[in-house]
Parts: sequence; structure tokens; C-alpha cells
Amino acid sequence: MEFFRIQRDIPFMRHALVLNVISALTFVAAVFFIATRGLHFSIEFTGGTVIEVAYAQTADINRVRTTVESLQFGEVQVQNFGTSRDVLIRLPVRGDVKQAEVVSRVFGALCQAEGATVSTQQITSDKGAQTTAPVCGEVGAEKVKLQRSEFVGPSVGSELARDGALALAATIAGIMLYLAVRFEWKFSVAGIIANLHDVIIIVGFFAFFQWEFSLSVLAAVLAVLGYSVNESVVIFDRIREAFRKYRKLNTPQVIDHAITSTMSRTIITHGSTLMMVVSMLIFGGQTLHYFAVALTIGILFGIYSSVFVAAAIAMWLGVKREDLVKASTKELDPDDPNAGAVV
Repeated sequence: MEFFRIQRDIPFMRHALVLNVISALTFVAAVFFIATRGLHFSIEFTGGTVIEVAYAQTADINRVRTTVESLQFGEVQVQNFGTSRDVLIRLPVRGDVKQAEVVSRVFGALCQAEGATVSTQQITSDKGAQTTAPVCGEVGAEKVKLQRSEFVGPSVGSELARDGALALAATIAGIMLYLAVRFEWKFSVAGIIANLHDVIIIVGFFAFFQWEFSLSVLAAVLAVLGYSVNESVVIFDRIREAFRKYRKLNTPQVIDHAITSTMSRTIITHGSTLMMVVSMLIFGGQTLHYFAVALTIGILFGIYSSVFVAAAIAMWLGVKREDLVKASTKELDPDDPNAGAVV
């Protein structure tokens, strides 16, 4: 489907050198910020305390967050899960405070915010076992109920970081192999450089602004890798078709034609995706905020990199018609009406 069709090819490759220099400077700046400022990792990577509470009524997330932040345990994460009454709280590692004390103070503050006090009572489980547990209010009519609490050690966080890096490396290797098999090694190299360009710039933004880098952000980075390579594959396909169809065009002209012919598709696809991602960014709340931010940056730079990084690098590597069109005994001219006729 096309909303419009551009009749004359836009000379994108005429400005490829200038735009590639800009890309290189942006890439170097992102690497510099990553190296000097580092990433602000979330609790999943650094370790910390996880507290799960259940409210009798719909939980006010903003009030819960304000209450926990007033205890000054550091940067906290507060989010709904399951239902609107269930709240998950993550707190960073505190070497000077024991986990039991952290849980006790947080639960006490939440209970006090609901106008009740914490008391220690004997609770009988469904199996008849009796345990001592903190209760907010009267048993059976608790304002807030402590569901569970656990400590996530730094070793678990380092394992998650290692597994995330391995997932990223495996994704990059798979994309490179796919492009090499489907097209040609020059396109494989160009596609991977473009994808790494997007990933490093996303991470560079998070390093510069010290936004929290969580598992959801890592998932967004992996999603951007697949999303960006899809756009590159579409353009590479059109380049291969143009090489077969237009024998008199040189490589820059073929690339310009391929990119121009996909403009309508690019606007429809990326416009629709950006509408969804921006909706998450505006209405998704704090839980989805940085996930949507990473996707927004990745989509915008993915469009740019597919045109001015992947296609341009393929041109600098010297891709030509012979690389993509298999040689035959007698090549057929697509403009010859008698091409393919057998006498």
C-alpha cells in the first residue's frame, strides 16, 4: 500500500559523506559518555530488596512512591503488577541497614500512610501452621498486607548483566549471518555497523542523562535491533531489484532509487509504530517510561541509520551489480520486449 509515490529519485547518496561524518561524531560522543559516566543500572543488575504488598482498595502508586522515597533509602521503583491493588517495591542495596529493618520500616510507613498502625500477631495458614507476621490494622481487615519480601544479591545482578550481554551478542551474530546468507558480505557488514550505531546511541543517551537502565530497557534495545535490521533488509532488497532492472544506473543512483521507492512504506510503518510507542511514553506511567524512551530513540535513529549508515556504508564498501546478480551465459535486458524468447 502506498499513500504517495515520488516520481523523481531523491539524491540521498550525494550527502552521504557529510551525514556519515555526523553519525561518526554522534557515535564517538555516545561511546565517550558510556565510558566516562557509565550506566545507571537498576536493581535487577545491582541487587536490592524486593517488597510485595497488597492493598484493600486500589493502590495510589504516586502516594506509595512518595511514602517510600521519604525514608531516603535511595532511588526506588514502585509499580503495579497483577491487579490494581498489588504493588511491587524495589529498593537498592544498603550496606548499613539490614534487610529485615528495611522491610519493617517500609511496611510501617505504608501502613501509617493508610491511617493505621503495625502490630505483630499470630497468623494461622491454610495448612494450620502458625507464624508471627506484621499486620496493618485488624486481622482479616488489613489496610495493607505484606505478601512477600526478598533480597536480590549483587551476584544475581551480575549474572543478569552477563546474560543480557550474551543475548545482545547472539542477536548481532544472528543478524550478521542472516544478511551474509541472504545478500552479500558487504551488506552484512553495513547492516551490523548500522545496528551497532543504533544500540550505542541508545545506550549513550541513557549514560548522558543517567536514566535508569533496567531489564525492560535491555528488551527495548534488543527489539530495536530486530526493528532496524528489518528496515535495512527492505532497502537492500530494493537495491538488489534495482541492480537487476536498471543496468545503466551506477551504484549511488541505484541506492537513491531503492530508498526513494520505499519512502511511502517507511512513513506508513514507522509513523504507525511511533504513534503506539509515544502513546506508551505519555500514558504508560513510570513502569513503561524508559522502555518507551529507548524504543522512541531506537526507531528514530533506526530510520536514519538504514538510509544514511547501512546503505551508504554498502556504497563505500564498493557493492556493485555483479555482487547481487548471479552471472549467466547471456544476461537478459528487462527493457527488451523479445527477452527470453525461444526460436
